[in-house]
Amino acid sequence: MPVACTFVTTAPPLIVARGLEKRFGASVAVDGIDVHVEAGEAFGFLGPNGAGKTSTMRMIGCVSPRSGGELSVLGFDPATDGPQIRARLGVVPQEDTLDLELTVRENVLIYGRYFDLPRAAIRTRADELLEFVQLTDRSNDRVDNLSGGMKRRLTIARALVNRPDLVLLDEPTTGLDPQARHLVWDRLYRLKRQGATLVLTTHYMDEAEQLCDRLVIMDAGRIVAEGSPRQLIEKHATREVVELRFRSESVQHAALPRLHAIGARIEELADRVLLYTNTGEADVERLQADGLETETLLIRRASLEDVFLTLTGRTLEE
Repeated sequence: MPVACTFVTTAPPLIVARGLEKRFGASVAVDGIDVHVEAGEAFGFLGPNGAGKTSTMRMIGCVSPRSGGELSVLGFDPATDGPQIRARLGVVPQEDTLDLELTVRENVLIYGRYFDLPRAAIRTRADELLEFVQLTDRSNDRVDNLSGGMKRRLTIARALVNRPDLVLLDEPTTGLDPQARHLVWDRLYRLKRQGATLVLTTHYMDEAEQLCDRLVIMDAGRIVAEGSPRQLIEKHATREVVELRFRSESVQHAALPRLHAIGARIEELADRVLLYTNTGEADVERLQADGLETETLLIRRASLEDVFLTLTGRTLEE
């Protein structure tokens, strides 16, 4: 049974930010970014830790005031119209905030009361949502007994109880095993197909490629790239990547001049060399004919992760 969400599909963008800033004392978390999110699209914020993703989401969600610039959400100003905006938002925080002492169904019912919905309407809505996230058979179980994936699905169901015009998801599948992640993706993809407007942050590049129509990559509080996943790959990466491993550092070092002569770009890592190219098989044949010996060799399509690491670097920032 479909959830039958009635998401608004008005022409104006649901989110418009111009020169948006967030500062904490002398520290700049968000440094003058411009963003617009259209009705009905799935929009993503990607970036390493400290890039400013969560600070941006908190300003959009009306829980953190902006320090500068302009911000409009659902046609309102969060600085003055926070209650009106929050009433039309569905929020899935990074950490689940479920009441562990209550049952699955009670969590949805009580959350619906925050929006002053009639009790009968909330009961009907709870049944629809639990079916949508495949938790109907667990509706009378205490939340404390659920798996991590089930809790995440329940958090998503709860966020939809008010039929929101805009759904904010902060790292929606962090910490879940692959099976649970894919089930959550399936539910979010169904929402997207029903016309939901989704805004999410994620560390998973495959998640962004699966769910996002358009996204921005942030680094040090600024937007360094914007577009659809395919557009970003075409602009910032080559069609293919050849991963080469050598039996020793000396052999790898000796091979670098030949790799530089063939690829559009090479990247030397601790355990392998990445050769960025548009003609992977032809380049490999050429290298092998030239006597290049490798321990392992892999030709793959370039991915959003290649773009992400190219633009933000591989250094881990805590």
